[in-house]
Parts: sequence; C-alpha cells; structure tokens
Amino acid sequence: MAAELQAAKRVVLEHVDEFDRALGSDDDGAAALAVLRARTAQDFRWRGSYPFVEQPDAASAVSAFWAPLQAAMAPLQRREDIFLAGRNDVEGRGEEVWVCSMGHFCGLFDEPWLGIPSTGRLSFLRYVEFSRVKGGLIAESCLHCDVVSFMIQAGQNPLPPAAGAQLAPHPGPRTHAGRLLEPAPAAETAATVELCNRMIDDLNELNEISRETGVDDVPVELLAKTWHDDMLWYGPGGIGSTYTIARYIEQHSMPFRTGLADKRYNGHIARIAEGDYEAWFGCESST
Repeated sequence: MAAELQAAKRVVLEHVDEFDRALGSDDDGAAALAVLRARTAQDFRWRGSYPFVEQPDAASAVSAFWAPLQAAMAPLQRREDIFLAGRNDVEGRGEEVWVCSMGHFCGLFDEPWLGIPSTGRLSFLRYVEFSRVKGGLIAESCLHCDVVSFMIQAGQNPLPPAAGAQLAPHPGPRTHAGRLLEPAPAAETAATVELCNRMIDDLNELNEISRETGVDDVPVELLAKTWHDDMLWYGPGGIGSTYTIARYIEQHSMPFRTGLADKRYNGHIARIAEGDYEAWFGCESST
C-alpha cells in the first residue's frame, strides 16, 4: 500500500506544481485549463464549497473558481501545511486512494472577488483540497475554502461577532511535520484511524442524545475520551478558534449546537489517514 500512496502523492504534487505555474501565467485561465485537462480523468468532477458547488468538468472548475481567484489575488501563492494520502475508510469505497492538501492561498487582494471589494493588502484564503487518484490521473476533486474568513480580512464581516478568536492565517501543526512526503509507519496510521473513529462515534452520540432529550449539553468527560486537554480548534470564519476542551465547548460547541436543530451525522464521502493525521469530507445526502 505504501508504494501506491506514494505514487498518488507524486501525481498530485506534480500536478499542483505545473497547475499553479500555469495559473499564474495568464489572466483567463487557458494555460491552467490545459494542465487540468491533461492530468484529470475524462469523467473528472469537481466539488467546491458554496458558492462554487459542483462543477461537471475541468473547464467549469477553472472558470468558476481558479481563474477568478487568480485574477483577484495575483500573484497567487499556495502555502501548504498538511499533506497526506490514504485509502478511503468509508464502507464500500475501500479501493479508492485519496490525497489531501491543506493550507492557505495568499496574494495581494487587488481586484474584487465574489463581490468582495479589494483591499490592496495581503490576504489569506484557507483551503483544504481532496483529490482521488486513479490510473495516474485525478478522477475527482473537492475543495473547501473559508470565504467568510476572507471577507472578515477585507472588513466585510457578514456574521455576528464570533465566540472564538478570528485568525488569519491559521497556524499549521505545532510540530511543523504535517507534510507527509515520505511513507508513515502503518502502526501510527492504524492508531489514528482507531482514535478518530471513536471521536466520530462520541460526537454522533451527542447528536442522538440531543434529538431524544432536547438537551444540548456537551460533557467535558465525553470529549476528554479522545481529545487532549490542550487541544486547539481552528474553526472557520464566523465561528473562530479556541484552546482547551472547556473553552471549545464554551466558545464553539455550545453556541453551534444550540443554534442548530436536528443535528445528525450523515456519513462521509472520503475518510483517509496517514501517520498522525486524518482528513475527511462529506456528505452527499441529508436523509
């Protein structure tokens, strides 16, 4: 498996290197589109967070997201903090290999983007990008980005004040060892999967209790089963970041849970782990 994961990483690393250089070479995205078409499968699909949503092919992905972002923030730079690959741990999708990259896009915000007025200042757009690799090509991608945090940096906060701290950029791992370019020990990966699966089950249990009782309490003891007391939560714009389990509950979990009704876990599209890191995204259905 290690060789397969390393091969998938090389596919994504080589693609990103060529794609980013092409994206910066012109304003209309034509060069970037040529690279994306050459490195993606014929039935390539691209998912994005709102307002970009799902795009059916490479051309629509470039025109909806990449070209406008480059035009607004040229010269656009990708600063990666976390990079890993793994087989999909979602039931029925174990044959899939995914690569995950997380960090920030940054540049000089000199032109409007999504109707957000430009500032002429350095701005950071936090992102996480998942790429499914098959046959040496990228078969599908999912890219989430923190548009609200970007708006806040531009002085255009669309939401009430956050309970947590608003950060930009967000720090990478404390160890500075989040880019897993070499294979990780299998035992470390297995331990990470086991821990994160217990965490997901515990959080899902909270939702079940809330639906049955109408009580949204979050016991410190439940989170402490899988989270260290000095955990750091880097939440998105509008929610903010916080430190320690107790402050996470106070500044994120309780405001979030009491503000949303009928919370339920609908599953993931992809869930991968390598070494001490795990990443996932979803879901496709709310039923």
